[in-house]
Amino acid sequence: MVRQSGFFDVEERLRELSAKGDDLERIAALVDFAMFRAELEQAVPRADGAKGGRPAFDQVLMFKILLLQAMHGLSDERCEYLIKDRLSFMRFLGLGLADPVPDANTIWAFREALKRAGAVERLFARFDATLRAAGYLAMGGQIVDATIVAAPKQRNTVAERVAIKAGQIPAGWAEKPAKLRQKDRDARWTVKFSKARPREDGAPQVDLAVPAFGYKNHVAIDRRHGLIRGWSASHAAAHDGARLAEVIDTGNTASDVWADTAYRSAKNEAWLVERGLVSRIHRKKPPGRPMAARTRRANARKSAVRSAIEHVFARQKGTMGLVVRTIGIARARVKIGLANLAYNLKRFVWLSSKAAPA
Repeated sequence: MVRQSGFFDVEERLRELSAKGDDLERIAALVDFAMFRAELEQAVPRADGAKGGRPAFDQVLMFKILLLQAMHGLSDERCEYLIKDRLSFMRFLGLGLADPVPDANTIWAFREALKRAGAVERLFARFDATLRAAGYLAMGGQIVDATIVAAPKQRNTVAERVAIKAGQIPAGWAEKPAKLRQKDRDARWTVKFSKARPREDGAPQVDLAVPAFGYKNHVAIDRRHGLIRGWSASHAAAHDGARLAEVIDTGNTASDVWADTAYRSAKNEAWLVERGLVSRIHRKKPPGRPMAARTRRANARKSAVRSAIEHVFARQKGTMGLVVRTIGIARARVKIGLANLAYNLKRFVWLSSKAAPA
């Protein structure tokens, strides 16, 4: 017969989780989530209760649930289940075993409200201001790059793809509203090329072309702390270099900007010069000619710095499981923005532990 668990049993289990190292507990200890309340209350105002019904869940609680989703790559349904199942999730949210838990529809509705209010950018900026106030200034220059964020693949005909790219609704879709709601007309297919290393005998290998469907997360991190300071979202086929001005952080204490060859253009170089920024962007290989040895060496030195941004994308796509399960660029922007904010939260905890005395 299974023994009925009591309050002290739960407390003992939580102490064991703390002893093993609970990242969520460390985040809750370091971050005062009340800082987001003003923006959240403006974006998602609560009803006054005059019409009766169940009281609405607290906005900060709901926001923390969205961050849990972003940190663990959870769907709304899976997030609801795990909040009820995991003591570490409940402790992070300040919930007890007897407290009500928002269901999947409530989570979806809250995220939709943030989307309509365009609040994610303000929430990201609010935490960035807190980081700077805590001493984590953007320093050492900045590194810019983009990564593809996968979305559910769309199986459309050639004619349908042509209509979507032209900004039109394909023939027959308007008469089927259920189908139209499930069709993502903002995401795009693109091809990601992977350079193949030459064989040991020096013979060249065939480069790999990998098709991908979804969106892009464009970010700029500061070189000193590795925190995301600027970001933007687009469909996967968007040109990286065209988003340089959207992600650059003008508050960085150094003027250097590192990026790969996708960002090298006369327009971007002129834009950087006008703002007193120094281009450390990779130079492209001259068409039909071998790259000069000094250019190759300069690019290698830049790569040693620029590679730091790959750790950001590896974390987001690895342990955080970043994908876009929603439909449309507006919802994708919310998901990507929350993932960038969640990354900064986890990075802040790591930086704080590194700075703490042994």
